[in-house]
Amino acid sequence: MLFIGLLLGLSTYVLLAIYRSAFRVEEGHVGLVTSHGAVLRERDGKTLKIYRPGLHLKWPWQEVHHVALMEQIIELSGSDGARTAMAEDGTVLRFESILRYLPLEDMLYDYVFDLRSPREHITSLFTCLLRNEIANFRAEDTAPPGPGGSYALIRRERRKLNAQIMAFCQLEIGVQYGVEFSAVDLIDILPPEELDDALNAAIQARNEANADYSRAEAEAQQRVIAARHGVEIATTKAAAVEREVLTLASRLAELDAAGTLDLYVARRNAEVLSQSKYHYVRRDR
Repeated sequence: MLFIGLLLGLSTYVLLAIYRSAFRVEEGHVGLVTSHGAVLRERDGKTLKIYRPGLHLKWPWQEVHHVALMEQIIELSGSDGARTAMAEDGTVLRFESILRYLPLEDMLYDYVFDLRSPREHITSLFTCLLRNEIANFRAEDTAPPGPGGSYALIRRERRKLNAQIMAFCQLEIGVQYGVEFSAVDLIDILPPEELDDALNAAIQARNEANADYSRAEAEAQQRVIAARHGVEIATTKAAAVEREVLTLASRLAELDAAGTLDLYVARRNAEVLSQSKYHYVRRDR
């Protein structure tokens, strides 16, 4: 009976040892093995021994660390994920961001063993870098800020801010902790509610002022066009009257030259008087 118990215990130990001696690495991942806390290296003593996807063997007391080499995404959005930062003018803004990065295979030691929780560590570092960049972000020109202050400036210069944060993350995080950032996107910048209401009111007032100005300009243009048209009509009428007067003067000059002007005037006087009901005759004293 004792022999059977020993045999069963030995069989169980052997099976457990065999089970712990084999491990599998999935596609898109690599494996690192530590023995008594020390990571295994190649024969040169410097390069990490990396296990590629597939089935591998190890000693039972050794531990396996699986590392995903696929692109990692950290989404910092929503009420819990968004980060707050104070701008230069003291405005507290909320930033929703997306980080995309890849662990570098030649720097796996820094990524796996220098960071206890890589995602949380990278998120915390990014938050610090973001707040530092926002607090020190300024426009290149010296023009006075418009409505909205730093919030309007940051929204206007979002591409520049993105580039600065991307470069800073790559320098301060990527180089030190073995990751390469493929993208750092500020997907939304949210102002405080008070500032948002004030900006909406300012935008609405500006739109109303622009609409009033457009209507006034249109009415003024219509009046100018009408005045020009009236001047053209008056000018045409005056030219017609002028031609009529000149023509009449020419005819009267011809009659005077022919000695018949008095007869023409008398006949015209008779025609006018014949068509009137009342005659008013002026007598000089």
